[in-house]
Amino acid sequence: MDKRFLPVAIIGFFLLLVLFSGFYIVSETQQVVITQFGDPVGDPVAEPGIHFKIPFIQTANFFEKRFLEWDGDPNQVPTKDKRFIWVNTYARWRISDPLKFFQRLRDERQAQTRLDDILDGETRNSVARHDLVEVVRSTNRDPELVAVESEEDTAGLEEIQTGREEITREILRTSQERVSDLGIELIDLRLKRINYVAEVQKDVFDRMIAERQRVAQRYRSEGQGEAARIKGERERDLAKIQSEAYRTAQQIRGDAEGKATDIYSKAYNRDVTFYTFMKSLETYEKTLDSSGSLILTTDSDLLRYLKKTP
Repeated sequence: MDKRFLPVAIIGFFLLLVLFSGFYIVSETQQVVITQFGDPVGDPVAEPGIHFKIPFIQTANFFEKRFLEWDGDPNQVPTKDKRFIWVNTYARWRISDPLKFFQRLRDERQAQTRLDDILDGETRNSVARHDLVEVVRSTNRDPELVAVESEEDTAGLEEIQTGREEITREILRTSQERVSDLGIELIDLRLKRINYVAEVQKDVFDRMIAERQRVAQRYRSEGQGEAARIKGERERDLAKIQSEAYRTAQQIRGDAEGKATDIYSKAYNRDVTFYTFMKSLETYEKTLDSSGSLILTTDSDLLRYLKKTP
C-alpha cells in the first residue's frame, strides 16, 4: 500500500467510527434516555427509528416499554389474630417515566430490589391488619351454594368484612403511591399462594376433621332414623298383608266347606243307602290296616257291611 493513503484511511476509519457512534436505533419495545457524562440531557426518546447523539460524549440508555414482572419470595407473615402464614405474591409493572426512573433507580436490577422492599413491606402490613379468615377467603359463603342442611350450619359460617380481594387491592393501592415517584407504574398485584405454617396447619386440619365428623355423625343419625321409619313401615305393611291373606284364605276355606257340605247333602238326599255305604267304606279305609285289630259289637253299623248275607 502507498504510504500516502495511510493517513487518509486512518481519517476515514475515524470518521466512520464517529458516524456510527453518533446514531442509535430505538425499537417499538424500547425507550431511551440520553446522558452526557452521566447526567441526563433532553427528553426521553420513545419514538421508534434511527436517532442521533453526540459521539463519544453522549450515551443512549435503553429501557423497556413493555410490562415487566416482579415475583416475590414467600414470606412468613403474622395475621391480626396472631396466626403465622406463608404469603407469596407477584406483580406486573412498567417504566412510565424513563427519565425519573433513570435518576432514581438507574436500571431494572435496582428497580427489582426497590420493589422487593415496597411490595413485601406493604403485603406484610396489610396482612397484619386482618384476621386469618379475611386473608384466605374472598367473599362470604352463600348458603345455597355450600353443603349445609340446617340453620345451625349456616350460622356456623364465619362472616368476613374485607376478604382477600379487597386486601389485594389495598396492597396495590398503597404500593402505587410509594412507587409513583420512582418513574414506575404498578399495573397489578396478586397473592399467588397462601400456606399455613406447621402449627396453624395442624389446627386447621383438626378443625376441618372435627367439622366433617360432626356432619357425618348428623348424617348417620338421620340415616338411622330413616332406616327405623322404613323398617316400621315394612313391618306394618307385612302385618297388614298377612292379615288380609289370612282373612281371604279363611273366607275361601269357609266357602269351599260350605259348597262341600251342600254337595254332600244333595248326594245323601239322592240315595241314602249308597251314600251310607260309601261313607262306611271311607271309614274302613281310614281305620283298618293289616297290622291292627278292631273290636266291634254285633249291632254296630260298621259291622253291617262286613256280615255275610244268608
